[in-house]
Amino acid sequence: MKHHATDAHTLVAAYALGALDDAERKDFDAHLRACEACRQEAAEFQATTARLAAAVAQPPPAAAKAQVMAAIDEVRQLPPRIPAPSAAPVLGGILRRRAVPLALAASVAAAALGGVAIRQTQNGQDLEQQARQAQQQLDAVSAVLAAPDARTVHGKTANGALTTVVSSEQQNKAAFTAANLPAPGSGKTYQLWLDHDGTMRPAGLIDHDGTVLLTGNPADAGAVGLTLEPAGGSPQPTTDPLLLMTLPA
Repeated sequence: MKHHATDAHTLVAAYALGALDDAERKDFDAHLRACEACRQEAAEFQATTARLAAAVAQPPPAAAKAQVMAAIDEVRQLPPRIPAPSAAPVLGGILRRRAVPLALAASVAAAALGGVAIRQTQNGQDLEQQARQAQQQLDAVSAVLAAPDARTVHGKTANGALTTVVSSEQQNKAAFTAANLPAPGSGKTYQLWLDHDGTMRPAGLIDHDGTVLLTGNPADAGAVGLTLEPAGGSPQPTTDPLLLMTLPA
């Protein structure tokens, strides 16, 4: 593994996702035996990517295959993307240095785009629109996960949901993931909050398992909260928090 000792820490996510070759993995195994921080971070990355995938996974509806097959003929295919030959020598170094963000983004992409594939409906235009919206959401979340300063914290809500927050100071953004989140009930929704020195500010809504980008400014926030609110959300929390989780430093 041709990396300076201080660079080894940046490969922890690639290690957790199996993105290192045999020689690099062997060297990183040795590094893990001496680095408690990397052992803990590797476990957190594995848990986070598993929750992100589980959060968007859904069983396909019975009519999905027939609808997709019927729409295929109306969707124009794009030509293959072929990199220029001159870029080949450079890509190897870039991909290795960016192993962490690429590995994380790939895991999220597989989950998110898999969810899109089972929700296709009427025609080719609907398919393209849904794919475009999913890609925009994926890009926004992946930018946070791929940030070199991304930090992760895990929690559990009072009603049993498993949660993860990934934040980036450089991006000034944070992504929230929930798994096993019970249905909010008729006329209700879950609302996210950013705690700014005791002042709770709205940070978005989430109705079911999944991943959302928090709105607002997480830079000055100390924690993320979750409450059950009337549909459409509230300007201030109206119920006791189901979760108040300190943002990763």
